[in-house]
Amino acid sequence: MRECGNKWLVTALAAILLLVLFAVNILFGSVDIPLADVCSVLLGESSGKWDTIIMDVRLPRALTALFAGAAISVAGLILQTLFNNPLAGPEVLGVNSGAGLGAAIVILLSQSTVVAGALGVYGFAAILLGAFIGSLFVIALILMLSSMLRNRLYLLLAGVALSYIFSSAISILNYFATSEGVHSYMIWGMGSFSAVSMEYMPMFVTIVALLLLVTALMMKQLNAILLGDAYAANLGVNVPLVQIVMLAVTGLLTATVTAFCGPVSFIGLAVPHIARLVLKTSNHHHLLPASILLGGAVALLCNIICLLPGESGMMPLGAITPLIGAPVIIYVLLRDRKLL
Repeated sequence: MRECGNKWLVTALAAILLLVLFAVNILFGSVDIPLADVCSVLLGESSGKWDTIIMDVRLPRALTALFAGAAISVAGLILQTLFNNPLAGPEVLGVNSGAGLGAAIVILLSQSTVVAGALGVYGFAAILLGAFIGSLFVIALILMLSSMLRNRLYLLLAGVALSYIFSSAISILNYFATSEGVHSYMIWGMGSFSAVSMEYMPMFVTIVALLLLVTALMMKQLNAILLGDAYAANLGVNVPLVQIVMLAVTGLLTATVTAFCGPVSFIGLAVPHIARLVLKTSNHHHLLPASILLGGAVALLCNIICLLPGESGMMPLGAITPLIGAPVIIYVLLRDRKLL
C-alpha cells in the first residue's frame, strides 16, 4: 500500500513538473512580456499589445507540445508492450518513417504549404490520412515479421531497414517534386510544434485525447499481455483483438503527431523507460499516466530549448529530441546488456 502511494506521489510530481514547464512555455519567447500582462491575457483581459503573441503563438505551441509528447510516448509504450521489446518504438521500428512517407506523398504531390494557418482542414485531413496509412502499413509489416523473426535484434534490424527504404522513397519523391513541394516538405521534415493554430487545436486535441482514452480503457489487457500471450488468453483476454486495436491506436497516434508536427523522434522510445526508471514498475495503471505526463513534459522542455536562440529564430525540433532521448536509450542498454 505504501509502495503504491509512493508511485502516485511520483506521478503527482510529474504533473507538477508538466505544469511548470507549460507555464515557462507561455512566459518564455523571443519577446519579453511582463508576467502581469501574460496573466491578464490568459484570464481574458485584452491588453491589445500582447494578445496575438500569447493566444495565437505561445499557447497553441505549448498545447501542441503537451499533447504531441503524450501521444508519441504512449505509442512507444504500446509498441514495447505488444512486441515485448524494450527497444521498440515508432522511430526504431520504422513507424515514424512510414507515417512520414505517407505525409510526404500528400505534401509533395499536392504541393501543400505546411505552415501555421496556411493549410486548411481538408489539407490537414489529407496529410493525416496519408500518415495513418503509411504507419499502419509499417505496423502490418512489423507484425508479420515478428511472427517470422523471433530474435529481438533481427526484428529491430528489420525496422531500421524499413526506415531506410522509406527514406529512399521520400528522396525519390523529392527529386521529382517541384521546388515549392520540396521546400514545404523540408520545413515540415525539420519538425515543429508551431504548425497547429488555435483554429485547428480542437481537432488535434480531440483526436489525441480519444486515443489516449482508448488506451486507458485497455490497461488491464496490456498488463495481462506483459505476462505472455498464452497467460493473457487463459485470463480471458482476446489477444488478437487487443493487438489489432492497440496497433491501430499506435498508428493513429503516430500519424496524428507526424501529420501536425513532422517527425518527432526518440521521445516515444525514451519516455516509457524514464517512467519505468522513476516508478520501478511495469504496471500500466501507473506507467500509462506517468508516460503521458512525462511525455508532455519532455516535449515542452524540447520546445523551450528550440526557442533558446531568441530573436535569431527557432531551432528545428528534430535536432533537439535526439539529444534528450538518445542518452536515455544508451543508459538502458548499458544497464541491461541482455536486452537483445
